[in-house]
Amino acid sequence: MNKWKHKMKRWITQQMDLPADVMMDLPRITMIGQIHIYIENHKGLLSFSDQELRLLLKQGQLLIKGKSFVIKTILPEEILLEGKIDQVIYLEKV
Repeated sequence: MNKWKHKMKRWITQQMDLPADVMMDLPRITMIGQIHIYIENHKGLLSFSDQELRLLLKQGQLLIKGKSFVIKTILPEEILLEGKIDQVIYLEKV
């Protein structure tokens, strides 16, 4: 049933030319070089240090690794991170 629901949402998104992040509850990630990353539509902050940020997503987690991290803005579903970003890793739900 869940697979069918996902396929239906994808089909509606394509047919109506709607943004996938809105219809399918996906994160929107915007990076500016290696110094800024802005993530919208996350489900919460799991962990933070000056070298790693981990966010909960609907379908898994987002892991960001680097150096000198500073959270510039944090809202319930948005976060702006600054520092030197080395890796952005999507971890799927098992």
